[in-house]
Amino acid sequence: TDGDVPMDNNASERAIRGFCVGKKNWQMIDTINGAKASAIIYSIAETAKANNLKPYEYFEHLLTGIPKRMDDSDRSFLDDLLPWSKKLPDVVRKPKKQ
Repeated sequence: TDGDVPMDNNASERAIRGFCVGKKNWQMIDTINGAKASAIIYSIAETAKANNLKPYEYFEHLLTGIPKRMDDSDRSFLDDLLPWSKKLPDVVRKPKKQ
């Protein structure tokens, strides 16, 4: 119909290209739990990249910050850790292109 915006999945295809190319390297993932863990980690990394974050630094921020808050009963701090949060430190962000 008029006014419809054509949809494509180019961004999705680009995001999974590295995963598909590297799948031979991941033959050691031989359990369902290993495959699920790998998929979760890959998803977090790709979401970080899609939000102009540096994946290594983002994971480091998550893995050092979350354990410090595990005893908190209020989990609202997790919102500040999402890849699109404005409260993330500059160290996890890619420099803006000029």
